[in-house]
Amino acid sequence: MSKTFDIAVIGATGAVGETLVQLLEEREFPVGALHLLAGNASAGQAVAFRGKNLRVRDLVGFDFAQVRLAFFAAGEEVSRQYAAQAHAAGCSVIDLSGALEQALPMVPEANAEALTGASAPYLLASPAPAATALAAVLAPLRASLGLRKVTLNAALAVSSLGRAGVAELARQTTELLNMRPLEPQLFDRQVAFNLLARVGELEEGGHARLERRVAAELKRVLGVEGLRVSVTCMLAPVFFGDSLAVSLETGGPVDTAAVAALLERQPGLELVEDGDYPTVVGDAVGQDELYVGRLRAGLDDPAELNLWITSDNVRKGSALNAVQIGELLIKHYL
Repeated sequence: MSKTFDIAVIGATGAVGETLVQLLEEREFPVGALHLLAGNASAGQAVAFRGKNLRVRDLVGFDFAQVRLAFFAAGEEVSRQYAAQAHAAGCSVIDLSGALEQALPMVPEANAEALTGASAPYLLASPAPAATALAAVLAPLRASLGLRKVTLNAALAVSSLGRAGVAELARQTTELLNMRPLEPQLFDRQVAFNLLARVGELEEGGHARLERRVAAELKRVLGVEGLRVSVTCMLAPVFFGDSLAVSLETGGPVDTAAVAALLERQPGLELVEDGDYPTVVGDAVGQDELYVGRLRAGLDDPAELNLWITSDNVRKGSALNAVQIGELLIKHYL
């Protein structure tokens, strides 16, 4: 019989948590006992797994010594409160919240080798979806391009704020289409049929916490010495799927044909040919692949490379990357 692992999923009733559970089943992850955990308000709900409806239990009081691996998909506050507890109990942790600065951020397509210097129990992080998508696309290019600077403009789906974001966009859209007065609730203003120039509250220097997180995680995952990163995140009136406009400053004139050849050979990437471009609704949502298009050199600078990336932020950017980290762990390290 193949070896199995007892696993916990924290935040199992959220959009990412439910998708994570689905992927554990779809990818035949060697799960022994699966413990689904959430806050008191969600305890008692059921989540389908391998033909059964598993009851979600209250996270408070759970003994993490029961499991070998825990996926934290319940937000920063929960990770800060319980991840250290799980790690101290001998449980390896994969955090999706960005709350644990000491955790090693991983995108298996880009820095799988980073695990060789770590030790069990592992404390790992799945980066923000935009950082995950960008790292996976840039990984096959970093050696040949001599990356110097990455400028990212990220149009993020409202699902980056969880189910509440999806519900708020749906509510606002309904109100407007029915010509009723709109009173924003989750956001500080109308997001339906609009574009908001920030995601989350601004910190010192005018940068949002998410922007700082994406930049820091991208640098750590890519491991390119001296790499400069500029990030602007905006909130788009889209339920699921992130769209990333990326500009790269490289070490010399860019051969776009050579870049395209490298991207075409990379597993998990779909390069859309010239004259067309990918969108989240038509291509990325519900898919495991990253879609890349609009590949072109700069207008004035031959050492500039521009491209466009679309990705399902909940499935590929969050849940799948976390599961792939888990697969890497159990195959080589646990």
